[in-house]
Amino acid sequence: MTEILEHANATGAIAAAQRVVEHPAWPVLKSAVEELRPWQSEDGSIDFDAEGAPSAATAREVVERVVTAVERLSPLLPHDDAYHRALVADLRRWAADGFGVPDFLDSLLAFQPAANRADGLQHLVVFAMYTQNGNPDRNLEAVVLRMVWPDWLADLEATRYDNPLFCGITFEDFTSGYDTNSAVLFPETIAVREAPERFSWGGIFCDREAARFRRVTEASVDLLGLDLPDDIREMLGDQKRCEQAFVLWDMVHDRTHSHGDLPFDPFMIKQRQPFWMYGLEELRCDLTAFKEAVKLEADGFGQGRDVQFAVLFDRMFRFPVTGERVRNYDGLGGQLLFAYLHKHDVVRWTDNTLKIDWTRAPEVTNQLCGEIEKLYRDGIDRPKIVHWFAAYDLVASYLAPHPGSRWAKGPDALDLDQPPRKLVDDVLPDEFPLSMFYEALSKKLKHVIASTKGITAADAGRAAA
Repeated sequence: MTEILEHANATGAIAAAQRVVEHPAWPVLKSAVEELRPWQSEDGSIDFDAEGAPSAATAREVVERVVTAVERLSPLLPHDDAYHRALVADLRRWAADGFGVPDFLDSLLAFQPAANRADGLQHLVVFAMYTQNGNPDRNLEAVVLRMVWPDWLADLEATRYDNPLFCGITFEDFTSGYDTNSAVLFPETIAVREAPERFSWGGIFCDREAARFRRVTEASVDLLGLDLPDDIREMLGDQKRCEQAFVLWDMVHDRTHSHGDLPFDPFMIKQRQPFWMYGLEELRCDLTAFKEAVKLEADGFGQGRDVQFAVLFDRMFRFPVTGERVRNYDGLGGQLLFAYLHKHDVVRWTDNTLKIDWTRAPEVTNQLCGEIEKLYRDGIDRPKIVHWFAAYDLVASYLAPHPGSRWAKGPDALDLDQPPRKLVDDVLPDEFPLSMFYEALSKKLKHVIASTKGITAADAGRAAA
């Protein structure tokens, strides 16, 4: 095998279909990256005076092993040739400059995966970066991934849900920063000397999302005694089918951040707001995907029905009981969806069994989406602090605030002479605590949730330890 690959490298005849992770250079690259990562500081630099630090010569030798491996693997991926050449230059410059804070701007600008979203296309990605919901430090990471872009999804993006920057992706293999809960590859996580004027792509690992969803949902269904429709039980047993649901959900969710009646900037980047505002924004995007999925099902797309169940189950079962309770805005959105459906008698917890009115679920879920959309539309004409209170009132209509909350007492309990961003300090870390239902569910699911760290499609069918 090695001789064949080396001959193909020499002749330029390697087929793009050859798996990168099967090439002998991949374990060399992965090993070199893992050797270098522990030497890096939080900002990605290497302090050679720190305890356990290598010599500069040793660090340069390890980086050169990374470079050599990238150069051996690059012929497998001719579509990434410009990126890999820029990557090699960035790595060598980092070493030559003494391993200060890494700068991968040139290679980031050269990496353009959204320009060629061919289904199954591989990419070898190496950057100094943090991994969202994973490793907060800017360590060197290497990941091999594939594009998920089936014809039906490409047609929907071209005709109904324009999102030219979105990349659905799956893992082939990865270094330690992705042996975590991270399921995204975003350019803003990469160490650069200055942020580009605009980003040109964003990737979400639908295989990890699908595997995590299946494991947590199956455990929740068993715990709660939920009786599922036959086709959805079949969906939970099918990893590829769940991946197709998530890549569609993600594509519609992602574009929703910049569509609609928005009283603030898309994604709320670099804005200091109460965390329920972020929770409502994420929930708005998910419920928009749900609403579109209902339309797609009516138009004959089977993936539309799958997306509806993926949104409902992931939001109601996993989101509220995942992560710390400090400003957990995704958890808040999940709590709100459950409480709304419960108040409108779509969800019932009776005799220690969960029942869902499958017939009314789409209508009532879309009704919540409508309430959030009205909040946004009305917010365009409100001062910021008034809008924050209106959003608080919406959430508090369905979720009980913490009894010690100053915000729950209304404007008279706050010092409104302060600028709005200072009033965020009066928000409690857990402004809307878990209900008794979720307190109990959290205890029963905590080991299942923990078992999804680093999960891949290959792990999806294995029971949690």
